[in-house]
Amino acid sequence: MPIQLTNRFVPQYRQLTVAMQRKVDKAPMSLDLDYVSARGIFEAYVDVKYRMTFERHNDTFVIRNVDNHDECLRNP
Repeated sequence: MPIQLTNRFVPQYRQLTVAMQRKVDKAPMSLDLDYVSARGIFEAYVDVKYRMTFERHNDTFVIRNVDNHDECLRNP
């Protein structure tokens, strides 16, 4: 399935450590997903502190945000 990154996600991702980037890379494949918005936005667990959000447009996953838990869910 194709993946698209938003303009907000890219700089946030680049600020993470390499170890955290690896965790983010694996997060969409995890089974630990939560539905967070009526607009079809999902949250993926990265680790105890970090979450990422994404949505699905047809057959493409649009990665929206990655940040600490509270910040990420405040503006998914």
